[in-house]
Amino acid sequence: MTIYAKSIMRKISMNHMMSLARGLIFILFSTYSMMGLPAGKDERIADTSQQKEVAITIYGNNLGLIKDTRHLGLTRDFNQLIWLDVAKQIRPETARLRNPAHFRGFRVRELSFDLDLLTPGKLLERYIGREVTVVHANPATGKESRETAIVLSAHNGGVFKYADRVEIGNPHLDRLAFPAVLAGLQDKPSLAISFVNPVAGEQDLELSYLTTGLSWRADYAVELNEREEHADIQGWATITNQSGTAYLNAALQLVAGDVNQVRQGAPVPRHVMAMAKMAEAADLKQEPLLEYHLYTLDRPITLAENQIRQVGLMSATRIPMKKELVLTGSDYYYSGKYADIGQNLKPAVFLEFRNKGEGLGIPLPAGIARIYKKDSRGHIQFVGEDQVDHSAAGEIVRLKPGNAFDVTVERKQTDFLKLAGEGLTDSREGNTFESAFKILLHNARKETVAVTVREPIPGDWQVVSESQAHSKVSSNMAEWKVVVPAGGHNVLNYRVRVKNF
Repeated sequence: MTIYAKSIMRKISMNHMMSLARGLIFILFSTYSMMGLPAGKDERIADTSQQKEVAITIYGNNLGLIKDTRHLGLTRDFNQLIWLDVAKQIRPETARLRNPAHFRGFRVRELSFDLDLLTPGKLLERYIGREVTVVHANPATGKESRETAIVLSAHNGGVFKYADRVEIGNPHLDRLAFPAVLAGLQDKPSLAISFVNPVAGEQDLELSYLTTGLSWRADYAVELNEREEHADIQGWATITNQSGTAYLNAALQLVAGDVNQVRQGAPVPRHVMAMAKMAEAADLKQEPLLEYHLYTLDRPITLAENQIRQVGLMSATRIPMKKELVLTGSDYYYSGKYADIGQNLKPAVFLEFRNKGEGLGIPLPAGIARIYKKDSRGHIQFVGEDQVDHSAAGEIVRLKPGNAFDVTVERKQTDFLKLAGEGLTDSREGNTFESAFKILLHNARKETVAVTVREPIPGDWQVVSESQAHSKVSSNMAEWKVVVPAGGHNVLNYRVRVKNF
């Protein structure tokens, strides 16, 4: 080294040398971490044994909000944390960590979610290029021998390089011994979080995040009485947990309504490996939330992984029920000539009740209503089901369990005339048609029935003649109430003039 270079070196201060050393150590530590090696002794583990409380809000479209509070010992300034037992279906970009008691000065620096869970195959992959201990057992004596090998490949049992050979797998291999589990592999879904904390000591941290794999729906059981004039209604919230973790003694809330989400790709479907359906007589209290409704369970609940569970939503007895047979036509045959429009048509059966009274009068979330009735021997029988939309308090809920069996209908067009339109002298009147219809209703029951005939009529229309009076229920709907005697029939005749512009 020249005299000039030595002089320059002597001018470098001790502080500057220490600064360079710290920089070098930082570079080596970063390289060490990027290689997938353990992060160091300052990394803390937060597991469910430190869990103070957990709250779940579940939406109806495969989405849940988790709020997980854990009591941890923290240092001042920089902390590294492995938060175990998060949902495998977590949306990592939504994760938020808070220190509610010391929020000033608390700052998250980095958060990561590793999709690789610890498995024999994953562990072997991580050790490619590294040494492992191969343990052989003598099948005759049971004596073990150990040999060091470098993992060259993890495919199809692995490729191992020994001191004197390379082997593809090993049929005599008893087991592999690894010196450690490398960083980034956890036996449970986890988040790695680094953050700055303003004070040291025992504190509560709250982690919140959205996850797919949590969903709920409403299910209703409607039991009709013998005369079908009243019904007992039981509502359940059916909750499905396929999020990839369990929730112990969680506060549960359910949101009813269509919450908008930005679609970023369809979620990966998961199979329900274990189904445990449990009906519980618990109460869900509701309240408005923005334009939705929030239902809160009055006690903690445990949701096991891959479990379906039910909690009580509502219960009402002797609710007045109205039954109606409805035959609905089509608008196409009012502007053309047709012969037989329909033979052996079946009126639909509708049941309706008003959402009010004891046990009702609350917003009912959308779901499936299943209708039951006891037979002559007192055995409960399933008679149909229908989809229920979100129903506000006081609204009429209308169900269609199926079609009538003993009531049939024949519909015929008996006349059709074109009174004005293309090809006629005065086309300014548009297309005007006049058509006549005959609807024959048969009743094979032992009691009289009433059938509501609803005809959607297009354009500007007028009933010219009819065998019984109609009601104009809307601008394009005429309605007749036709009574059909037991074991007999009745006929509805009407003529309609329709003008289409």
